[in-house]
Amino acid sequence: MGNIYSAQNIAAYFIYELNEKGAFINSHSLQRLLAVVDMLWYKTFGHSAFKEETASFSESNYYVKDIFEAYEEFGNQHLTLPAKEWHLEYGQFQLVQRTYGVPVFTAKEALIVNSVINKICKISLKKAS
Repeated sequence: MGNIYSAQNIAAYFIYELNEKGAFINSHSLQRLLAVVDMLWYKTFGHSAFKEETASFSESNYYVKDIFEAYEEFGNQHLTLPAKEWHLEYGQFQLVQRTYGVPVFTAKEALIVNSVINKICKISLKKAS
């Protein structure tokens, strides 16, 4: 049984990994990646990968509304860092804004997510050549 994550955390993972590989990622491609991961998650584990509700591209221009709203200001620009969240450390009295963290995937979950990243990188290379 797979874990259920915040879509923000999985989006952060995609942004970091694709930037490390030198691949382009914008808010639209991020939505597509999340949709593919969720589909594979359903096939493998029988439930959604995300805590958030999802939509279909035929009904709206996003898959996860929270992600759409978080990255909407960037438009089609390349995303270099994940969105930021407000966080209150235990014992502190001041909110700190920090980027969303990446989840710690199990081995099976990591295979799913990394297979999606590898497919996207291969597609990008084919389009470039």
